[in-house]
Amino acid sequence: MNTSSKTAPTTTPNPIFKFDVAATADVVDGNGHVNNVVYIQWMQDAAIRHAQTTGCSQASLALGTTWVVRTHQVEYFSPAFAGDKITVLTWVSNLRKVRSLRKYKFLRVADQTLLARAETDWVLVNAKTGRPQSIPDDIKSTLPVVRTEMEP
Repeated sequence: MNTSSKTAPTTTPNPIFKFDVAATADVVDGNGHVNNVVYIQWMQDAAIRHAQTTGCSQASLALGTTWVVRTHQVEYFSPAFAGDKITVLTWVSNLRKVRSLRKYKFLRVADQTLLARAETDWVLVNAKTGRPQSIPDDIKSTLPVVRTEMEP
C-alpha cells in the first residue's frame, strides 16, 4: 500500500501546525476506508514537516541528534474515505529530559468531523550512538509547547 498520498504542508501563526492530506484510493483498505496504518504515516509526515518549519530539524542535525518514536497511540472516531480532504493538526504538548509528547487531531475538511486523535512520544537520540540524549535549549527553543488549555 502506498501511504504517500498527496500532501501539502501549511502553517498557522500559532504553534499548532496544520498539515493537509488527500485520501487517495490507494490508501483505502478492504473495509472501504482509509487504513489505520496510514494515520500513523500521516502523523510522522506532519511531525517532520512541523519540525522542518520550526527549525527543529536543522538544530537537531547541527547537534548530531535525531528524533525517534518511542510509542504512539491513536483513537479512531469516524472513518475517512477515498477523496476526503483531511486536515492534520499537530503540536508539541510537552518537553521532558529526553522525550517530547506530540499530539494530533484529524479532521475531515468537508464537515469538520473529528476522525481521530493521537499522540506520539518522541525521544531525542545521538545520531551516531542511538542513545537517548537530553534535549538541549537550542532544540527546545524551536518547539513551542502548547498548554492543555490551548489545545484545539
